[in-house]
Amino acid sequence: MDARQDFYLAALAQCPGLGSRRLGQLLQTGLDAVSLWQMPALEMSRLVKMPQGLVSTIDAFRRDHPDMPEALADICEQRGVHLCTLQDEDYPYLLKEIFSPPPVLYCRGTLMPKERRVAIVGSRRLSPYGEALALEFGEQLAAAGLTVVSGAARGIDTRSHRGALKTGRTVAVLGCGIDVAYPTENRRLLAQIAESGAVISEYAPGVQPLPAFFPARNRIISGLSEGTLVVEAAARSGSLITAELALSEGREVYALPGSVFSKMSEGCHHLIQQGARLVTKPGDILEDMGLVQKVTAKKQKSMTPDERRVYQVLSFDRALSADEILMSLPDGEMPNLSFTLLQMELKGLIIENELHAYRRAERE
Repeated sequence: MDARQDFYLAALAQCPGLGSRRLGQLLQTGLDAVSLWQMPALEMSRLVKMPQGLVSTIDAFRRDHPDMPEALADICEQRGVHLCTLQDEDYPYLLKEIFSPPPVLYCRGTLMPKERRVAIVGSRRLSPYGEALALEFGEQLAAAGLTVVSGAARGIDTRSHRGALKTGRTVAVLGCGIDVAYPTENRRLLAQIAESGAVISEYAPGVQPLPAFFPARNRIISGLSEGTLVVEAAARSGSLITAELALSEGREVYALPGSVFSKMSEGCHHLIQQGARLVTKPGDILEDMGLVQKVTAKKQKSMTPDERRVYQVLSFDRALSADEILMSLPDGEMPNLSFTLLQMELKGLIIENELHAYRRAERE
């Protein structure tokens, strides 16, 4: 779709009550966005069943905003925002598959339609346990080549984005206008995400956050992702909505267990009882997504010097902690040991147990 069509489609998406489902149905008629914007609403209603009140609302909206397509084009150009529509080749293919995909995405940064993504969500009120795990999973999943998707909210979302930024790409999905920083303290974080990943929203520039927008945002978070990890969530949590949306679209849901005494883990425990996959380390998700490969002689030959040093001090039977590995090295030094261990685990060279100790992978 050319740029002119994009902004007419974006203007249509602003019509109150039209909604992404009806707009999608209108587009399926084969008419272009310019024609639809100029078409009388009564004629629209013959194409897609609409109540009379909505017909009147659409007509009034367009009379009051005749220059909206041009105005949207101007403001997006000024603020470095580009559009991605359902008809575009760079529209994320997984998102196209959900029940009600957004016809228009406003974007800062770069969307990669075929990259592999995993969502990480959780409570805005987080414990030290949740904070540490959100950072760890964000960092290690991104290091393995997955793009981490979250909602840029306080708490788990923010930590997941920060962890992913250390090693790879992350995408933030907003429940407000693409140029609105919400919460305000994440303005710098969103700028960093846009530099190396993407910030996206279905809401036009300037639209302020409203409670009703966040469940709609959650469908995009889960819709972009092959699986959704819930790190920490109370019994009544917006994160559970995201998980339910993922399940409804046939996507995988992962949950981290916590203390039975912690209110912040009740939601995760409920998900596990309902069939979500219990995970305790990033490697569980990577294995489930087919990103941890078996050891081959060829891979062993391709080990880096640091990987060879670590491999030489490990055995097939006895697992060593990171501290024990350091003490076993001839010089007792390796500043990037954590990264080296992660890379070795991803290559299938070593296995990490529940106590975070490592041994060689089983012989083939």
